[in-house]
Amino acid sequence: MYAHLLLSTDGSEVAKNGLRHGIALAKALKAKVTVIAVTEPLPVDYGSGHASGWIPSQHEMDVFDAASKQRAGNFLDQARAMAEQAGISAELLHVPNAHPATTIIATAKSGGCDLIVMGSHGRRGLKKLFLGSQTSEVLADGSVPVLVVHNEQK
Repeated sequence: MYAHLLLSTDGSEVAKNGLRHGIALAKALKAKVTVIAVTEPLPVDYGSGHASGWIPSQHEMDVFDAASKQRAGNFLDQARAMAEQAGISAELLHVPNAHPATTIIATAKSGGCDLIVMGSHGRRGLKKLFLGSQTSEVLADGSVPVLVVHNEQK
């Protein structure tokens, strides 16, 4: 049914729950697995009107990029360990300085993935509206099927 799953992670417990489900599904289907971690760019405030804004120095950008790379490496190491524990292998991918939803969709399309698996808090109503959701953006695209794994709300 599905031959290549794209699992996304940001290191959160919600994402780990999605990874667990995706890895179990991939094992059951004998499907290929790619795990992606997308880290966003350093926010820059160019200012508006009379405000002067803030533009980071090259050193600040380098420090931010190094920290993002290390953080994503930790997420992906955890994903690799989860896959190995389940007895499967996974391709690991870090995409720095990118918008997560857009990058997840583009990676699924270019990599020939036929299912995206993502975790979600399962927020509804105004909480969902105000907090935003990368999962909602991926779902809205509709070009690749998406399995959303909801976490229990406490």
